[in-house]
Formats: sequence, C-alpha cells, structure tokens
Amino acid sequence: MAVRKLAPPELQPESFAFTSENEAWADREIAKYPEGRQASAVIALLWRAQEQNHGWLPQKAIETVAAKLDMAPIRVMEVATFYTMFNLDPVGRYFIQFCGTTPCALRGAGAIKEVLERRIGEEREVSADGLFSWLEVECLGACCNAPMVQINDDYYEDLTAESLGKLLDDLAAGRRVKPGPQNGRRSSEPMDDVKTLTDPTLFDGSVVGAWRKRFEEAAIAPATSDQAAAVETKAATDPKLGRGDNAGRATERPVADAPAQRAAAGEAAVSAEGRRDAGAPDRATTVAPRTDEAPKGTPQSEKSYTPTPSKPAEGRPVADDKGSTPVSGTPVSDAPARRDGSDSKPDVRVDKSPSPDSTGKA
Repeated sequence: MAVRKLAPPELQPESFAFTSENEAWADREIAKYPEGRQASAVIALLWRAQEQNHGWLPQKAIETVAAKLDMAPIRVMEVATFYTMFNLDPVGRYFIQFCGTTPCALRGAGAIKEVLERRIGEEREVSADGLFSWLEVECLGACCNAPMVQINDDYYEDLTAESLGKLLDDLAAGRRVKPGPQNGRRSSEPMDDVKTLTDPTLFDGSVVGAWRKRFEEAAIAPATSDQAAAVETKAATDPKLGRGDNAGRATERPVADAPAQRAAAGEAAVSAEGRRDAGAPDRATTVAPRTDEAPKGTPQSEKSYTPTPSKPAEGRPVADDKGSTPVSGTPVSDAPARRDGSDSKPDVRVDKSPSPDSTGKA
C-alpha cells in the first residue's frame, strides 16, 4: 500500500470552517446515529469537507471534522489517509482519474495516458490554468467500455486519443459535455450487428404478462375426452419399459401383461386367475418359524469358530492355557517358562572350519 501524506505546509490553508449550509447538513447527518455513535458520520463529513475545499482535504478540515464529532484528530487522520477517495493534495477543477488496469490497457489506455501527459503534465500536478490534474488508478468498473476515465463524478468511456483531446478542449472552453460512451453507444451493448432485443413489442408493454396468462389457462383447463382417450391409447400401445435388471440396466422390452394392455384388449385389468393366485396361501408373504434352527449363541458354521474365554462359574468355555502368558497375580518365580519361539526355527548349522586353499590344503 502506498504511503499517503498530507500536502506540504506551504499548500495548507490557515483555517477551515463549514459553510452555514454544510454545517446544517452535518448536524442532520450526525443525528442519524444514536448517542455515542456520532463517529459513524466521519466519512460523510470528510467527503462534504473535500467538496467544499475544491476537491481535496487540508489538515484544518480534518481537525474541524474531528472537533465536530468529538474524535481524536489522529482517528480522523487514519480514515482520511486510508481511503483513496480522499485527496490529500490540491487537484484541478477537473480531476481526471485514469484507469490503467489490464482491460483498459488492452484497449488502448496507453494512448490515453500520453494525451494526459502532453496536455496536463505529470501525475498529481495541476495545470498552469488550474483546470486539470490527473491520477492513474486501479479498475473503475467499466471494463466493457474500455478505455475510460473518471472526471470528477462522471465516467467518460470508449475513448480514443482524439475523443479525449476533444473532451479536454470542450471542458477548458466551458462547453457542455456528455458523460458516458464517447463513440455513439448508449450503454455497453454491442457496437455492430446487434441481434438481441430488437423486437419493438419487448419495450411497448403489449406482451407484459402474456406468458403468465398462457400458463394459467393451461393449468385450469380440464382435460377433454379426446385427450383422456389419447393417454389411454398411448399407455396400451406404447407402455413404459420394464424394471431394470440386477445390474441396474433398463430393459429393452415393454412390461408384459400390463393392466393397460389387458384393458385395451377388452379384458379385465386383473384377471380371475390373478385374483385367485393372489389369495393362495402358498403365495402369502408370512413365513412359518423354522424348527431346525440351531440353539441361540451357536454359529451356523463351526469351522472357524473359537469359543470366547469366559467365566467357568457360568458354564461357558474357557480358553486352554497355552503357557505363554503368566496368570495375573502369579509370582514370576512360579510362572511357567515362556517360549522364545526357538522351537519353531529351522535347525541350521554353520560349518566354521577353514576352507581349503587353491592347493587343496586346509
């Protein structure tokens, strides 16, 4: 972040005071906030002070705002130096903020900057007649109309070196200028070959609510007998596909013997045979209890089952003592010897006798 400092002492005015009109406005602005929260109006009062002082904030104006809001001057100074909307140096009558960010740079902002340097001078310098000063800033939010500048409170967009030069000439001569695009556009619409929103009825109000009326009529209109018959015919001749198979794939055949197909053939939707089968006891979903079930607590397969060690007093099995772990509370001297696993190791004997040399001697 750039360091922002107040203007040098030789440029500072000796005093500052709000005009009677601005004083009354400041009182109304402060009254918007509850007691003890008057400091919330600091930005609004600094902005009005800057407008009164021809576009920039001197030290005396900052001190006046601090006294008005019963704030420490350093607190108001922190606000004024933080926000770049507050100018701490004198500016021209027409303060030009030039956007040099990427979208404008790609659209010719370099030529705009050359015009400002040639016509006005360096950044932050006020022209000899006091009319102009300029400053390069970050994106001003009109990228679709790049390149552009902000002069005081207005945007001037779609600029070229020639149109900016004419704009400066008109401002210097006191002629009225038109903010916004300078190439004939109304806003940010395409320049050529416009193909959207060209129907005049979109703007004369004649079609307002027409779409809603169509949907409301369709929603309340009852289905005619012809429509109902068409739905039944479609269900009979073009039934939905059957359920998917076990893998979740949709079947490629219609549902067989569907009620709609039987109805289309003049038969009952549910045949007498179907009703009889539905009531048959052997087709009921109730399952009789099994008599050959294993006792509770015993698994169905004993191949991989090992009884869990438990308490003998409850009649439950106890794991065999392998002798590898002493019983809790047994003295170390009485505990069975632990195995170190050597009995499971292969008996590999290494012959450490010297090998014969090249002559065959040991």
